[in-house]
Amino acid sequence: MTLRPTLVATLMGDGIRLRLKVQPKARREGIMGLAPEAEGGTALKVAVNAPPEDGKANAAVVALLADQLGVAKAAVSVVAGATDRRKLVEIRGEPAALQARLAALLQEFERKGSNDE
Repeated sequence: MTLRPTLVATLMGDGIRLRLKVQPKARREGIMGLAPEAEGGTALKVAVNAPPEDGKANAAVVALLADQLGVAKAAVSVVAGATDRRKLVEIRGEPAALQARLAALLQEFERKGSNDE
């Protein structure tokens, strides 16, 4: 299965929007792949060590995405789902470059997953 960023990313004029499914208090932090959503969409599965209290998990998600996508933390914002595991995040920057970086991350995840088998 090829993981495509267009499944989870929506291009905007000044960046992209990502649908996320967040796992707080995880043992391992990182982008864990794609997760189907109940209403039929697909979300990017993200795990963070921080607990889901006082905005700690949201801050960890922002930091993780900023690091993985090569943008400043100020360029990443949670626009929906601040108190939910399902979130909508905006990342400001060049949309094509962000989508390309997301595609590379998903390909890397897919390659690691196939090596684990």
